[in-house]
Amino acid sequence: MTDASAGLEAAVAALRAGRVVAAPTESSFGLLATLDPAALPRLFGVKPRGHEKGVPLILPDRAAWLEVALPPLPDARRLADRLWPGRLSIATPARPDLDPRVTLDATVAVRLPGPSLAAELARAVGRPLTATSANPPGEPPLLAAAEVRAAFARQLEAGDLVVVGDVAPGGPPSTIVVVVAPAARVVREGAVGADEVRRALLDDPERER
Repeated sequence: MTDASAGLEAAVAALRAGRVVAAPTESSFGLLATLDPAALPRLFGVKPRGHEKGVPLILPDRAAWLEVALPPLPDARRLADRLWPGRLSIATPARPDLDPRVTLDATVAVRLPGPSLAAELARAVGRPLTATSANPPGEPPLLAAAEVRAAFARQLEAGDLVVVGDVAPGGPPSTIVVVVAPAARVVREGAVGADEVRRALLDDPERER
């Protein structure tokens, strides 16, 4: 077994045990955790975050969307068809039984991530994972494992956090689009431009008839 595969297996085991894993996403390091009741308090212990902000999630596959959200509106499905996998988070009405600490205004922001260690971990665990940026509140996103270890030394020593991977590629975060009736709106423009979102929404053969 290679060091990389051993590290991946250890990270998967940590996630299943309710611990938090810092791993590279397509841009920066993210803090990954399952939605288990034991895991979320650890996540907020590692990175305190106001519950009024919600927590973005990554999915292992598109089918897992319905584990956390109500059936999405056509505009949300259209965006997913055209822009997933990738750096586009789509916020849609959350399931009523979803932990409110990860929701914002009764919506949950999810994405199917592009190639990254975080995406591999989500697929290996087979469940939605949190993907908030791995940085102390108010600080810029971290791009190197050494930076993450230094910023979260106490949490590492306590055993609440596992760090995997070496370097994240950098770049803008995911774009966030809220899709609730009656329309979709971009609330944070990031890696996917607002014009690209608009084109994806208009790219519908049914609308041209």
